[in-house]
Amino acid sequence: MWKFKLGSPRVTTCDGISRRHALRLGTTGLFGTLTLPRLLELQAKAAAPGGAKAKSCIFLFLEGGPPHQDMWDPKPEAPPEIRGPFQPIRTNVPGTLVTDQLPRCAQIADKYTILRSHSHRDNGHSTGYHYLMTGRRANFADGDNPIPNNEYFPSLGSVVARELGPRSSVPAYINLPHPMGAGGPGFYGAEYAPFVIESDPTQPDFEVKDLQPIAGLSPERTALRRKLLAGIDALERDVAGQAKTMSTYYEKARGLITSPTAKKAFNIQAEPDAVRERYGYTQIGQCALLARRLVEGGCRFVGVDAPGWDVHFNCFPSLRTDLIPYADRAFSALVTDLDERGLLDETLVVMMGEMGRTPRINAKAGRDHWSMAQTAIFAGGGTQPGRVIGATDAQAAAPTTDPVGVNDILRTIHRLLGIDPDRQYFGPLGRPVPLVDGGKLIRELV
Repeated sequence: MWKFKLGSPRVTTCDGISRRHALRLGTTGLFGTLTLPRLLELQAKAAAPGGAKAKSCIFLFLEGGPPHQDMWDPKPEAPPEIRGPFQPIRTNVPGTLVTDQLPRCAQIADKYTILRSHSHRDNGHSTGYHYLMTGRRANFADGDNPIPNNEYFPSLGSVVARELGPRSSVPAYINLPHPMGAGGPGFYGAEYAPFVIESDPTQPDFEVKDLQPIAGLSPERTALRRKLLAGIDALERDVAGQAKTMSTYYEKARGLITSPTAKKAFNIQAEPDAVRERYGYTQIGQCALLARRLVEGGCRFVGVDAPGWDVHFNCFPSLRTDLIPYADRAFSALVTDLDERGLLDETLVVMMGEMGRTPRINAKAGRDHWSMAQTAIFAGGGTQPGRVIGATDAQAAAPTTDPVGVNDILRTIHRLLGIDPDRQYFGPLGRPVPLVDGGKLIRELV
Protein backbone atom coordinates (compact mmCIF):
# COMPACT_ATOMS: atom_id res chain seq x y z
CA MET A 1 0.00 0.00 0.00
CA TRP A 2 1.19 3.50 -0.85
CA LYS A 3 0.43 6.14 1.75
CA PHE A 4 1.01 9.86 1.22
CA LYS A 5 1.56 12.15 4.18
CA LEU A 6 -0.73 15.11 3.58
CA GLY A 7 0.29 17.64 6.19
CA SER A 8 -1.83 20.44 7.61
CA PRO A 9 -5.50 21.14 6.72
CA ARG A 10 -6.02 23.36 3.72
CA VAL A 11 -8.18 26.44 3.31
CA THR A 12 -11.88 25.83 2.69
CA THR A 13 -14.41 27.76 0.64
CA CYS A 14 -17.72 29.11 1.88
CA ASP A 15 -19.49 25.83 1.14
CA GLY A 16 -17.78 24.36 4.18
CA ILE A 17 -15.97 21.49 2.47
CA SER A 18 -12.96 20.29 4.46
CA ARG A 19 -10.11 18.57 2.66
CA ARG A 20 -8.95 15.03 3.36
CA HIS A 21 -5.82 14.58 5.42
CA ALA A 22 -4.77 11.20 4.02
CA LEU A 23 -4.62 9.52 0.65
CA ARG A 24 -4.09 5.80 0.41
CA LEU A 25 -3.29 4.10 -2.87
CA GLY A 26 -3.81 0.38 -2.96
CA THR A 27 -6.63 -0.20 -0.44
CA THR A 28 -9.23 2.38 0.52
CA GLY A 29 -9.08 6.14 -0.02
CA LEU A 30 -10.12 8.87 -2.36
CA PHE A 31 -9.90 6.96 -5.59
CA GLY A 32 -10.77 3.39 -4.68
CA THR A 33 -8.49 0.47 -5.36
CA LEU A 34 -5.42 1.76 -7.12
CA THR A 35 -2.13 -0.03 -7.51
CA LEU A 36 0.79 1.57 -9.24
CA PRO A 37 1.46 -1.50 -11.42
CA ARG A 38 -2.15 -1.45 -12.63
CA LEU A 39 -1.90 2.27 -13.34
CA LEU A 40 1.22 1.79 -15.41
CA GLU A 41 -0.25 -1.18 -17.25
CA LEU A 42 -3.33 0.65 -18.47
CA GLN A 43 -1.60 3.92 -19.20
CA ALA A 44 0.76 2.05 -21.49
CA LYS A 45 -2.24 1.10 -23.64
CA ALA A 46 -3.19 4.73 -24.28
CA ALA A 47 -3.10 6.16 -27.77
CA ALA A 48 -0.18 8.26 -28.93
CA PRO A 49 -0.76 11.97 -29.58
CA GLY A 50 -1.67 12.92 -33.12
CA GLY A 51 0.73 15.64 -34.18
CA ALA A 52 -0.50 18.42 -31.85
CA LYS A 53 1.96 20.99 -30.55
CA ALA A 54 0.97 20.55 -26.92
CA LYS A 55 2.44 17.50 -25.23
CA SER A 56 1.51 18.49 -21.69
CA CYS A 57 -0.84 20.79 -19.79
CA ILE A 58 -0.36 22.72 -16.55
CA PHE A 59 -3.70 23.79 -15.09
CA LEU A 60 -3.49 26.45 -12.36
CA PHE A 61 -6.90 26.32 -10.69
CA LEU A 62 -7.62 29.41 -8.56
CA GLU A 63 -10.17 27.74 -6.35
CA GLY A 64 -12.96 29.89 -4.98
CA GLY A 65 -13.39 32.25 -7.91
CA PRO A 66 -10.86 35.01 -8.78
CA PRO A 67 -12.39 38.48 -9.31
CA HIS A 68 -11.96 39.16 -13.03
CA GLN A 69 -12.64 42.92 -12.73
CA ASP A 70 -9.84 43.27 -10.16
CA MET A 71 -7.35 41.44 -12.36
CA TRP A 72 -7.80 40.91 -16.09
CA ASP A 73 -10.91 42.90 -17.02
CA PRO A 74 -10.67 46.36 -15.41
CA LYS A 75 -13.54 48.84 -15.73
CA PRO A 76 -11.98 52.23 -14.98
CA GLU A 77 -15.04 54.18 -16.10
CA ALA A 78 -17.42 52.36 -13.77
CA PRO A 79 -18.42 53.79 -10.35
CA PRO A 80 -16.25 52.84 -7.34
CA GLU A 81 -18.64 50.16 -6.11
CA ILE A 82 -18.14 48.39 -9.44
CA ARG A 83 -14.55 49.05 -10.42
CA GLY A 84 -13.02 48.60 -6.95
CA PRO A 85 -9.84 50.27 -5.67
CA PHE A 86 -7.36 48.98 -8.27
CA GLN A 87 -6.25 51.01 -11.29
CA PRO A 88 -5.69 49.87 -14.90
CA ILE A 89 -2.16 49.70 -16.29
CA ARG A 90 -0.83 49.16 -19.80
CA THR A 91 0.70 45.89 -20.84
CA ASN A 92 3.40 45.29 -23.45
CA VAL A 93 0.60 44.62 -25.95
CA PRO A 94 -0.79 47.96 -27.22
CA GLY A 95 -4.39 48.50 -26.20
CA THR A 96 -4.49 45.69 -23.62
CA LEU A 97 -5.01 46.72 -20.00
CA VAL A 98 -4.91 44.78 -16.73
CA THR A 99 -5.05 46.10 -13.16
CA ASP A 100 -2.07 47.42 -11.28
CA GLN A 101 -2.03 44.22 -9.21
CA LEU A 102 -0.57 42.31 -12.18
CA PRO A 103 2.62 44.20 -13.02
CA ARG A 104 4.67 41.12 -13.91
CA CYS A 105 1.99 39.65 -16.16
CA ALA A 106 1.62 43.07 -17.79
CA GLN A 107 5.24 42.85 -18.93
CA ILE A 108 4.73 39.51 -20.72
CA ALA A 109 1.21 39.96 -22.16
CA ASP A 110 2.61 39.10 -25.58
CA LYS A 111 3.14 35.51 -24.34
CA TYR A 112 -0.44 34.67 -23.31
CA THR A 113 -4.06 35.32 -24.28
CA ILE A 114 -6.85 36.75 -22.12
CA LEU A 115 -10.30 35.22 -22.62
CA ARG A 116 -12.77 37.66 -21.04
CA SER A 117 -16.04 36.16 -22.22
CA HIS A 118 -16.17 32.86 -20.34
CA SER A 119 -19.66 32.37 -18.93
CA HIS A 120 -21.78 29.59 -17.46
CA ARG A 121 -24.68 29.16 -15.04
CA ASP A 122 -23.27 27.28 -12.06
CA ASN A 123 -22.62 29.52 -9.07
CA GLY A 124 -21.45 26.78 -6.72
CA HIS A 125 -17.89 25.99 -5.72
CA SER A 126 -17.91 22.20 -5.81
CA THR A 127 -20.57 22.00 -8.52
CA GLY A 128 -18.78 24.61 -10.63
CA TYR A 129 -15.49 22.75 -10.13
CA HIS A 130 -17.21 19.55 -11.28
CA TYR A 131 -18.62 21.32 -14.35
CA LEU A 132 -15.28 22.75 -15.38
CA MET A 133 -13.28 19.54 -14.86
CA THR A 134 -15.80 17.18 -16.51
CA GLY A 135 -17.95 19.31 -18.82
CA ARG A 136 -21.08 17.96 -17.13
CA ARG A 137 -23.43 19.58 -14.64
CA ALA A 138 -23.23 18.09 -11.17
CA ASN A 139 -26.04 15.89 -9.88
CA PHE A 140 -25.46 16.88 -6.25
CA ALA A 141 -26.02 20.01 -4.18
CA ASP A 142 -23.09 22.36 -3.74
CA GLY A 143 -21.11 21.55 -0.62
CA ASP A 144 -22.75 18.15 -0.09
CA ASN A 145 -20.19 15.86 -1.64
CA PRO A 146 -16.84 14.12 -1.06
CA ILE A 147 -13.56 14.74 -2.86
CA PRO A 148 -13.27 13.78 -5.65
CA ASN A 149 -16.91 14.42 -6.44
CA ASN A 150 -16.98 13.20 -10.04
CA GLU A 151 -18.05 9.63 -9.38
CA TYR A 152 -19.26 9.04 -12.95
CA PHE A 153 -17.62 11.41 -15.43
CA PRO A 154 -13.81 11.44 -15.71
CA SER A 155 -11.91 14.65 -15.13
CA LEU A 156 -9.87 16.43 -17.77
CA GLY A 157 -6.63 15.18 -16.23
CA SER A 158 -7.81 11.57 -16.29
CA VAL A 159 -8.84 11.91 -19.94
CA VAL A 160 -5.41 13.28 -20.84
CA ALA A 161 -3.70 10.46 -18.93
CA ARG A 162 -5.79 7.82 -20.71
CA GLU A 163 -5.54 9.28 -24.19
CA LEU A 164 -1.89 10.29 -24.22
CA GLY A 165 -0.31 7.89 -21.75
CA PRO A 166 3.00 8.41 -19.94
CA ARG A 167 6.09 9.86 -21.57
CA SER A 168 8.51 8.58 -18.93
CA SER A 169 8.58 7.01 -15.48
CA VAL A 170 6.96 10.19 -14.13
CA PRO A 171 3.18 9.60 -13.71
CA ALA A 172 1.04 10.96 -16.53
CA TYR A 173 -1.39 12.79 -14.22
CA ILE A 174 -0.38 14.58 -11.02
CA ASN A 175 -2.24 16.81 -8.54
CA LEU A 176 -0.52 19.13 -6.09
CA PRO A 177 -0.53 20.34 -3.39
CA HIS A 178 -4.05 18.90 -2.83
CA PRO A 179 -6.40 16.58 -4.70
CA MET A 180 -8.39 18.65 -7.19
CA GLY A 181 -12.04 18.78 -6.10
CA ALA A 182 -13.35 17.10 -9.26
CA GLY A 183 -10.06 15.64 -10.44
CA GLY A 184 -10.98 11.99 -10.11
CA PRO A 185 -11.17 9.35 -12.86
CA GLY A 186 -14.94 8.73 -12.73
CA PHE A 187 -15.98 5.52 -14.49
CA TYR A 188 -12.51 5.16 -16.01
CA GLY A 189 -11.48 3.55 -12.73
CA ALA A 190 -8.71 4.17 -10.26
CA GLU A 191 -5.98 3.40 -12.79
CA TYR A 192 -6.51 6.88 -14.22
CA ALA A 193 -6.65 8.68 -10.89
CA PRO A 194 -4.04 11.37 -10.26
CA PHE A 195 -0.81 10.77 -8.44
CA VAL A 196 -1.43 13.15 -5.53
CA ILE A 197 1.31 14.81 -3.52
CA GLU A 198 -0.35 16.70 -0.71
CA SER A 199 2.54 18.49 0.90
CA ASP A 200 3.88 22.00 0.66
CA PRO A 201 6.87 22.47 -1.68
CA THR A 202 7.77 25.70 0.14
CA GLN A 203 8.93 23.63 3.12
CA PRO A 204 12.68 22.95 3.35
CA ASP A 205 12.08 19.24 3.97
CA PHE A 206 9.67 18.78 1.07
CA GLU A 207 10.05 15.42 -0.64
CA VAL A 208 7.92 12.71 -2.17
CA LYS A 209 8.64 10.23 0.60
CA ASP A 210 6.95 7.31 -1.14
CA LEU A 211 9.50 7.47 -3.94
CA GLN A 212 12.18 6.50 -1.44
CA PRO A 213 13.20 2.84 -1.05
CA ILE A 214 11.66 1.01 1.90
CA ALA A 215 13.75 1.64 5.00
CA GLY A 216 15.68 -1.41 6.12
CA LEU A 217 15.19 -3.32 2.86
CA SER A 218 18.63 -4.22 1.61
CA PRO A 219 19.48 -4.74 -2.06
CA GLU A 220 19.88 -8.44 -1.30
CA ARG A 221 16.36 -8.73 0.12
CA THR A 222 14.98 -6.72 -2.80
CA ALA A 223 16.65 -9.09 -5.26
CA LEU A 224 15.29 -12.08 -3.32
CA ARG A 225 11.75 -10.68 -3.49
CA ARG A 226 12.04 -10.14 -7.23
CA LYS A 227 13.30 -13.71 -7.65
CA LEU A 228 10.39 -15.01 -5.61
CA LEU A 229 7.92 -12.99 -7.69
CA ALA A 230 9.47 -14.32 -10.88
CA GLY A 231 9.01 -17.87 -9.58
CA ILE A 232 5.35 -17.25 -8.80
CA ASP A 233 4.84 -15.74 -12.24
CA ALA A 234 6.38 -18.83 -13.84
CA LEU A 235 4.04 -21.13 -11.91
CA GLU A 236 0.99 -19.06 -12.84
CA ARG A 237 1.83 -18.45 -16.48
CA ASP A 238 0.11 -21.55 -17.75
CA VAL A 239 -3.04 -20.78 -15.77
CA ALA A 240 -3.21 -17.01 -16.09
CA GLY A 241 -1.71 -15.48 -19.21
CA GLN A 242 -1.60 -12.05 -17.59
CA ALA A 243 1.01 -13.08 -15.03
CA LYS A 244 3.96 -12.31 -17.27
CA THR A 245 2.42 -9.01 -18.32
CA MET A 246 1.74 -7.99 -14.73
CA SER A 247 5.31 -8.78 -13.74
CA THR A 248 6.40 -6.22 -16.33
CA TYR A 249 4.35 -3.55 -14.61
CA TYR A 250 5.61 -4.50 -11.18
CA GLU A 251 9.03 -3.85 -12.63
CA LYS A 252 7.82 -0.48 -13.89
CA ALA A 253 6.44 0.33 -10.45
CA ARG A 254 9.82 -0.51 -8.95
CA GLY A 255 11.39 1.54 -11.69
CA LEU A 256 9.45 4.61 -10.58
CA ILE A 257 10.95 4.30 -7.11
CA THR A 258 14.47 3.89 -8.49
CA SER A 259 14.10 6.13 -11.55
CA PRO A 260 16.60 8.99 -11.77
CA THR A 261 14.10 10.83 -13.99
CA ALA A 262 11.37 10.70 -11.34
CA LYS A 263 13.75 11.63 -8.55
CA LYS A 264 15.06 14.54 -10.57
CA ALA A 265 11.57 15.81 -11.47
CA PHE A 266 10.38 15.91 -7.86
CA ASN A 267 13.61 17.34 -6.44
CA ILE A 268 12.65 21.00 -6.35
CA GLN A 269 15.57 21.70 -4.01
CA ALA A 270 17.88 21.26 -7.01
CA GLU A 271 16.61 24.55 -8.45
CA PRO A 272 18.91 27.56 -7.92
CA ASP A 273 17.75 30.02 -5.27
CA ALA A 274 17.33 32.69 -7.95
CA VAL A 275 14.85 30.52 -9.87
CA ARG A 276 12.85 29.68 -6.77
CA GLU A 277 12.75 33.35 -5.82
CA ARG A 278 11.58 34.23 -9.32
CA TYR A 279 8.49 32.06 -8.84
CA GLY A 280 8.02 33.29 -5.28
CA TYR A 281 8.32 31.34 -2.03
CA THR A 282 4.57 30.86 -1.89
CA GLN A 283 2.52 27.72 -2.31
CA ILE A 284 1.28 28.62 -5.79
CA GLY A 285 4.75 29.82 -6.79
CA GLN A 286 6.61 26.70 -5.78
CA CYS A 287 3.84 24.45 -7.09
CA ALA A 288 4.13 26.20 -10.46
CA LEU A 289 7.88 25.61 -10.42
CA LEU A 290 7.39 21.96 -9.49
CA ALA A 291 4.82 21.67 -12.29
CA ARG A 292 7.42 22.89 -14.76
CA ARG A 293 9.85 20.26 -13.50
CA LEU A 294 7.19 17.57 -13.80
CA VAL A 295 6.26 18.31 -17.42
CA GLU A 296 9.96 18.59 -18.17
CA GLY A 297 10.26 15.09 -16.73
CA GLY A 298 7.39 13.74 -18.86
CA CYS A 299 4.14 14.36 -16.97
CA ARG A 300 1.15 14.96 -19.25
CA PHE A 301 -1.21 16.89 -16.95
CA VAL A 302 -0.36 18.73 -13.75
CA GLY A 303 -3.30 20.16 -11.82
CA VAL A 304 -2.30 22.80 -9.27
CA ASP A 305 -5.12 23.48 -6.82
CA ALA A 306 -4.64 26.99 -5.39
CA PRO A 307 -7.34 27.81 -2.81
CA GLY A 308 -8.25 31.07 -1.07
CA TRP A 309 -10.14 33.00 -3.76
CA ASP A 310 -13.60 32.92 -2.15
CA VAL A 311 -13.49 36.64 -1.33
CA HIS A 312 -16.86 37.48 0.24
CA PHE A 313 -15.62 39.73 3.05
CA ASN A 314 -13.18 42.64 3.18
CA CYS A 315 -11.47 41.20 0.16
CA PHE A 316 -9.21 43.95 -1.10
CA PRO A 317 -6.44 43.77 1.54
CA SER A 318 -5.99 40.04 0.92
CA LEU A 319 -6.28 40.45 -2.85
CA ARG A 320 -3.63 43.17 -2.71
CA THR A 321 -1.16 41.37 -0.44
CA ASP A 322 -1.73 37.61 -0.52
CA LEU A 323 -3.63 36.50 -3.60
CA ILE A 324 -3.16 38.47 -6.81
CA PRO A 325 0.58 39.24 -6.36
CA TYR A 326 1.33 35.56 -5.71
CA ALA A 327 -0.59 34.47 -8.81
CA ASP A 328 0.98 37.28 -10.85
CA ARG A 329 4.46 36.19 -9.88
CA ALA A 330 3.84 32.46 -10.31
CA PHE A 331 2.15 32.67 -13.70
CA SER A 332 4.59 35.16 -15.21
CA ALA A 333 7.58 33.16 -13.97
CA LEU A 334 6.15 29.88 -15.25
CA VAL A 335 5.39 31.19 -18.73
CA THR A 336 8.73 33.00 -19.03
CA ASP A 337 10.67 30.01 -17.72
CA LEU A 338 8.96 27.60 -20.11
CA ASP A 339 9.64 30.01 -22.97
CA GLU A 340 13.33 30.37 -22.10
CA ARG A 341 13.70 26.60 -21.92
CA GLY A 342 12.03 26.07 -25.31
CA LEU A 343 9.09 24.26 -23.66
CA LEU A 344 6.29 26.79 -24.03
CA ASP A 345 5.23 25.69 -27.52
CA GLU A 346 4.67 22.15 -26.27
CA THR A 347 3.21 23.01 -22.86
CA LEU A 348 -0.32 24.40 -22.57
CA VAL A 349 -0.76 26.59 -19.47
CA VAL A 350 -4.28 27.45 -18.26
CA MET A 351 -5.13 29.64 -15.28
CA MET A 352 -8.72 30.18 -14.12
CA GLY A 353 -11.23 29.39 -11.39
CA GLU A 354 -14.71 27.92 -11.26
CA MET A 355 -16.41 31.34 -11.43
CA GLY A 356 -15.90 35.10 -11.40
CA ARG A 357 -17.12 37.56 -8.77
CA THR A 358 -20.08 39.92 -8.59
CA PRO A 359 -19.84 43.26 -10.41
CA ARG A 360 -20.98 45.20 -7.35
CA ILE A 361 -18.97 45.16 -4.12
CA ASN A 362 -21.21 43.92 -1.32
CA ALA A 363 -21.97 45.54 2.05
CA LYS A 364 -19.12 43.59 3.65
CA ALA A 365 -16.52 44.99 1.23
CA GLY A 366 -16.27 41.74 -0.71
CA ARG A 367 -17.50 40.21 -3.93
CA ASP A 368 -19.86 37.23 -4.13
CA HIS A 369 -20.22 34.35 -6.58
CA TRP A 370 -20.76 35.28 -10.24
CA SER A 371 -20.47 32.62 -12.93
CA MET A 372 -22.02 34.71 -15.71
CA ALA A 373 -18.66 36.34 -16.46
CA GLN A 374 -15.11 35.39 -15.71
CA THR A 375 -11.68 35.47 -17.32
CA ALA A 376 -9.48 32.54 -18.30
CA ILE A 377 -5.81 32.82 -19.27
CA PHE A 378 -4.06 30.60 -21.83
CA ALA A 379 -0.40 30.38 -22.81
CA GLY A 380 1.70 28.09 -24.98
CA GLY A 381 0.73 24.73 -26.42
CA GLY A 382 -0.19 26.06 -29.85
CA THR A 383 -2.33 28.99 -28.67
CA GLN A 384 -2.10 32.42 -30.28
CA PRO A 385 -0.38 34.78 -27.80
CA GLY A 386 -0.87 38.48 -27.19
CA ARG A 387 -4.62 38.52 -27.76
CA VAL A 388 -7.77 39.47 -25.91
CA ILE A 389 -10.75 37.28 -26.80
CA GLY A 390 -14.23 38.56 -26.04
CA ALA A 391 -15.45 41.41 -23.88
CA THR A 392 -17.87 42.11 -21.06
CA ASP A 393 -20.23 45.02 -20.48
CA ALA A 394 -19.43 48.22 -18.57
CA GLN A 395 -19.91 46.45 -15.24
CA ALA A 396 -18.06 43.22 -16.10
CA ALA A 397 -21.37 41.45 -15.52
CA ALA A 398 -21.94 39.59 -18.79
CA PRO A 399 -20.24 39.04 -22.15
CA THR A 400 -21.05 41.50 -24.91
CA THR A 401 -19.54 39.09 -27.44
CA ASP A 402 -20.40 35.44 -28.01
CA PRO A 403 -20.06 33.77 -24.60
CA VAL A 404 -17.50 30.98 -24.30
CA GLY A 405 -18.85 28.02 -22.36
CA VAL A 406 -17.21 25.29 -20.33
CA ASN A 407 -17.33 22.74 -23.12
CA ASP A 408 -15.91 25.26 -25.58
CA ILE A 409 -12.85 25.48 -23.33
CA LEU A 410 -12.62 21.71 -22.87
CA ARG A 411 -13.03 21.03 -26.59
CA THR A 412 -10.26 23.50 -27.37
CA ILE A 413 -7.90 22.03 -24.75
CA HIS A 414 -8.48 18.55 -26.16
CA ARG A 415 -7.70 19.72 -29.69
CA LEU A 416 -4.54 21.51 -28.59
CA LEU A 417 -3.35 18.27 -26.98
CA GLY A 418 -4.16 16.21 -30.06
CA ILE A 419 -7.09 14.40 -28.43
CA ASP A 420 -10.30 13.80 -30.38
CA PRO A 421 -12.99 15.41 -28.19
CA ASP A 422 -15.70 13.33 -29.89
CA ARG A 423 -14.13 10.01 -29.02
CA GLN A 424 -16.52 7.86 -27.01
CA TYR A 425 -16.17 5.29 -24.26
CA PHE A 426 -18.92 3.09 -22.87
CA GLY A 427 -19.95 3.93 -19.32
CA PRO A 428 -21.04 1.42 -16.65
CA LEU A 429 -24.57 1.33 -18.10
CA GLY A 430 -23.29 0.52 -21.58
CA ARG A 431 -24.03 3.96 -22.95
CA PRO A 432 -21.49 5.78 -25.13
CA VAL A 433 -20.00 8.82 -23.38
CA PRO A 434 -18.06 11.35 -25.51
CA LEU A 435 -14.96 12.94 -24.06
CA VAL A 436 -16.55 16.39 -24.53
CA ASP A 437 -20.30 16.86 -24.57
CA GLY A 438 -20.77 19.44 -27.32
CA GLY A 439 -19.01 22.79 -27.36
CA LYS A 440 -17.18 24.56 -30.14
CA LEU A 441 -13.52 25.27 -30.86
CA ILE A 442 -12.34 28.70 -29.72
CA ARG A 443 -10.85 29.59 -33.10
CA GLU A 444 -9.41 32.95 -31.98
CA LEU A 445 -7.31 31.04 -29.45
CA VAL A 446 -6.04 28.36 -31.82
